[in-house]
Amino acid sequence: MDQKGIVKGENYRITVLTPSLLRLEYSSEGYFEDRATQAVVNRDFETPRFETAWALEGPKPTERGEPKGAKPAERGESKGPQLVETQAGKEAGDGGTPWLILETDELVLYYNQKEFTADGLMIDVKSVEGSRWRYGQEPGDLKGTYRTLDGMDGERYIYVKDPADCGKIELGTGLLSREGFSVIDDGASMPMTEDGWVEQRRACIDLYFWGYGHRYLECLKDFYHLCGRTPLLPRYALGNWWSRYHRYSADEYKELMLRFEAERLPFSVAVLDMDWHLVDEVDPKYGSGWTGYTWNRELFPDPEEFLAWLHDRNLKVSLNVHPADGVRAYEELYPEMAKALKIDPAGGQTVEFDPSDRNFMKVYFEVLCHSLERQGVDFWWLDWQQGTKCRLPGLDPLWILNHAHYLDSSWKGTRRITFSRYAEVGSHRYPVGFSGDTVISWESLAYQPYFTSTASNIGYGWWSHDIGGHMRGVRDDELVARWVQFGVFSPIMRLHSTKGPFYGREPWKHDAATREVMGRYLRLRHSLIPYLYTMNYRASAEDQPLIWPMYYKEPEREEAYQVPNEYYFGTELLAAPITRPMEKEARAAWTDVWLPEGKWMDFFDGRIYDGGRMLRMWRGIENIPVLMKAGAIVPMTDMKRYSNSAENPAAMEVRIFPAADGRFLLREDDGDSPEDRPENWAVTELALKAGDIRTFTIAPARGNLSVLPEKRSWKLVLGGVRNAAPEVLSEGRMMEDVVCSYQRESHTLTVELKEFPVTRGVTVVFPQGEPLIAENDVDAFCGRILNRAQTEYALKNQIWSVLEEKNGGPEGAADKLNGIDMPEGLRGSLLEVLRMTLPKGE
Repeated sequence: MDQKGIVKGENYRITVLTPSLLRLEYSSEGYFEDRATQAVVNRDFETPRFETAWALEGPKPTERGEPKGAKPAERGESKGPQLVETQAGKEAGDGGTPWLILETDELVLYYNQKEFTADGLMIDVKSVEGSRWRYGQEPGDLKGTYRTLDGMDGERYIYVKDPADCGKIELGTGLLSREGFSVIDDGASMPMTEDGWVEQRRACIDLYFWGYGHRYLECLKDFYHLCGRTPLLPRYALGNWWSRYHRYSADEYKELMLRFEAERLPFSVAVLDMDWHLVDEVDPKYGSGWTGYTWNRELFPDPEEFLAWLHDRNLKVSLNVHPADGVRAYEELYPEMAKALKIDPAGGQTVEFDPSDRNFMKVYFEVLCHSLERQGVDFWWLDWQQGTKCRLPGLDPLWILNHAHYLDSSWKGTRRITFSRYAEVGSHRYPVGFSGDTVISWESLAYQPYFTSTASNIGYGWWSHDIGGHMRGVRDDELVARWVQFGVFSPIMRLHSTKGPFYGREPWKHDAATREVMGRYLRLRHSLIPYLYTMNYRASAEDQPLIWPMYYKEPEREEAYQVPNEYYFGTELLAAPITRPMEKEARAAWTDVWLPEGKWMDFFDGRIYDGGRMLRMWRGIENIPVLMKAGAIVPMTDMKRYSNSAENPAAMEVRIFPAADGRFLLREDDGDSPEDRPENWAVTELALKAGDIRTFTIAPARGNLSVLPEKRSWKLVLGGVRNAAPEVLSEGRMMEDVVCSYQRESHTLTVELKEFPVTRGVTVVFPQGEPLIAENDVDAFCGRILNRAQTEYALKNQIWSVLEEKNGGPEGAADKLNGIDMPEGLRGSLLEVLRMTLPKGE
């Protein structure tokens, strides 16, 4: 920490970390903490320019703008009174103590040098008009995330005796605010020792003031600098996870995995819930079987063989553990555990679970966890039940478990990972997050996209939900289909449900439409791993989480705040999950979408939209709105060679919307290296030129080529285009065996290139002259909507006659349709199609 950025008095210390980030400390003992804490790990910023002055009195009261009305101000313009430094101010001031005025390029701080109060400490944010924070004020921020969704039905908690007591989730503080500021309180966060443990902290006030205005991404980047980067996930974590609370046997689990293979349903992670260990078999004298570390040999007679079998099928394995009840005398490893902790095994004394005891945790890992990991367990699912208190006062057992498990998880030479609930600010350093057991309801589904995207506001980017819902609720196959569609376009895709013969999430247990959707989307998720892994790199190396709320890119657009369930899914895609039932007559459901300026194309059916407006988008059960930006390049695995392996594929598919220039750097490494170094990576540049000379180029791979297959085939899928016959050049010569095909219904051109070395580049050159981008086939889209509509044939014929007239174009047809009595879902579906593109001149 640079001492030049510190302004200090007897009981206070103010540290200028950036022009917009201040640390505010007050201690009646005059003690200030310089060590890293549970939340803050790096205060090493380059000290910015700032000035200090003294004054006889504080600032005059100012009217603060309403949060939604806060407007950007000119950068560098102070919103507080211009207080002048005087000798009298230094010596006298209010009650004999002068006011400190500290000014950076972005902030003005006023402080009376006394104990922090609302009237004695305030900060103005220059870039947002009327933005002033007073000490103790709760900022109207855009929220962060929450510890767990256990027992939640949507955003309401249902585990109460009186339904009137059902409480609404209050999300934690986030970094971003339309008011221009937020505050993170680090006063209760324990200091870290040099070897990564924690100690109790002296009482103090320790705040971080974030005054970034609406520069949301800059704020987020500085958060990661202060609180630690998001670590790189193992590649396998980005595929599909199978999980269920069910009393599986080894044979039943193998049979299930073989069925998935036969159905071509790829999974990369197998999660075993608590019944892998002894549960009901535990003698009541030991209490419940909720905690356990001993395989149930009746169900899993040969754990090593079972785990090796799963590994042979490209599955990583996670075991569930509830550690609170400690290690009891019936456990296989109890004697070794007791001896290591100097307990006489003959006495049968329970080894108490105490995560605040370093020696206990050392033995816990070496005796219990490592023994099971040597059998083949890859990582742990740290489930609930460990409580909220430790023997070390103030230490959250959830946090220390996440911290210690994560640090220990690389002992076998693999990348670190753990799977647990959120434990407050700084938890992004310990992915993956388990959001808890939710009720199976439309309300729960409707809440999760917002909950997931808002978590990015506190840097938490890798939530995993129980996709399909966990418990209670009613059987609703449509709900399951929509939940899976959201799950594929969420950070971690993990199917899960509770015990019971009717809760399974196997696709074949659902109706035909849902089964088809689940299978197609599970294969889509697996094929997206190359794209997601590059976004994984971006989240870690470039401080850009996978999920962005819409206001990240357009903070001054009111519409960007009105679509809480819409978000950017990486750099190329925009997702808007559907979270309500379909309307019966239209057989479609809607969601409101804000489309930023530019051209956008539906990822699934190729329809093209003009942006810069709000739209209500309708979709049947087949898909949800997922939009590709103009110039989007989405590298994927070509699933023609089916495999559930998460390794870097030899067969690539690239989805392209060639309406603008685009560039994508495909980043790959071995997927599980414990250390993330630049020399580990291979990079393949994919570039699109959409100007006078229209080309798509696959550059030669560079960097660590040992992680790539020697040769790759490429399938280029260009959406929203006219039929064309491109030339394919490599090293100055035409490539042979290029296969082109065109799908008129979705305006999709596919160019298939046979295998060639990854060290060779290829350029696809498209014919000049005719426009490449196609016009929407409005009649075809409307025809499909009418065909599926469950309504009178006479009404369908009446609507079709209006569409056939062509008088007044799409807008004229829209006006006429508004005069016809029809189900609103049908009207909305048709109007969306008619208004996909704006009339010329608008």
